[in-house]
Amino acid sequence: MQMSRFTALSVSVLTALALTSCGSSESSKTSTGADVVKKDTLTVCSDVPYPPFEDFDKSSDTGFKGFDIDIMSEIANRLDLDLVIKDSSFDGLQSGASLNSGQCDVAASAMTITDDREAALDFTDGYYDSKQSLLVPAGSDIASIDDLDGKKVGVQKATTGKTYAEENASGADIIDFPSDAEMYAAIKAGQVDALLQDLPVNLDHTKDGKYEVVETYDTEEQYGFAVKTGNSLVDDLNGALEDMRSDGTYDEIYNKYFQVN
Repeated sequence: MQMSRFTALSVSVLTALALTSCGSSESSKTSTGADVVKKDTLTVCSDVPYPPFEDFDKSSDTGFKGFDIDIMSEIANRLDLDLVIKDSSFDGLQSGASLNSGQCDVAASAMTITDDREAALDFTDGYYDSKQSLLVPAGSDIASIDDLDGKKVGVQKATTGKTYAEENASGADIIDFPSDAEMYAAIKAGQVDALLQDLPVNLDHTKDGKYEVVETYDTEEQYGFAVKTGNSLVDDLNGALEDMRSDGTYDEIYNKYFQVN
């Protein structure tokens, strides 16, 4: 993922109100002794928008919505912590700068676990398996990555999608953007011919029928939540994720965003 061009936005909510539909109970809550930047609060940085993982939502209690947001709301609830969401640059998240400078406790932003990132961050166990994909306007003559020679391809700065394009899109003019929002605006304006990025995000752009995913790439990527190196909070996050998988809460949230009808 990406660097947001939006002004940083944060909002604090009582996590006892979060995801009540998922059936969380007082008995599922545990306290955390891990270091946090603000007492009794889980501060989460996320690069918004990147639907369906994170997006703005003025109608919600938090001001945000998405798969990552719902997962982190549930985790905060189980750790008996209030939740703060901050809109942040993806470049700062994946490099470790945001966490190391004390801006937040957790980076939750559809971030692929890679060796380079693990050198600067501690990751949770993987919580989402993803693929890369190629999005083009409906009716385009581009049918695969082999058709990108001489074409302009939008990618997102500091992402695995950009790396994949650089390694596999022979002859393409690869143009990187700070965020998915700017990439999507570029293809709508005809400034690029295709977008190469995470499959769920490209699928979100096909809803109006004007764009289609013509090819997917199994890169064996897993997303993880990241914390500052050495912070025992990673153990609490893993414990909460394990409990959520065991009691069905994870599946409820997953199906809300990704279930195929």
